[in-house]
Amino acid sequence: MPRPRSAVRTVEHPDVSEVSLQQVMEALADPVRRAVVSQLADRGADMTCGSFETPVSVSTLTHHFNTLREAGVIRQYYVGTAKMNALRADEIERRFPGLLAAVVAAAGTEARTDPA
Repeated sequence: MPRPRSAVRTVEHPDVSEVSLQQVMEALADPVRRAVVSQLADRGADMTCGSFETPVSVSTLTHHFNTLREAGVIRQYYVGTAKMNALRADEIERRFPGLLAAVVAAAGTEARTDPA
């Protein structure tokens, strides 16, 4: 059944208090997902799905967004037809102090020293 035009599109998110360290670490293990998190952290603002610089297709990037969302790392929401991505930095910091900052710093160091 089609969604009524007046219905607001929403995206389900886990409560960060119910997310395990294992889930977060698995989500952050992938370099594309670390790049997404780093770009959100560096920008300090929410970003549309199409504004990320990644070496993967749109469908693959969608998979990465879903993994990050399901692990509680990002929050997604709609503004009109654009899907926005927000880093849940404060929530993750309360649950796993220092984790995101360490991952973003390490990803930045890795990017600067990677000869590729």
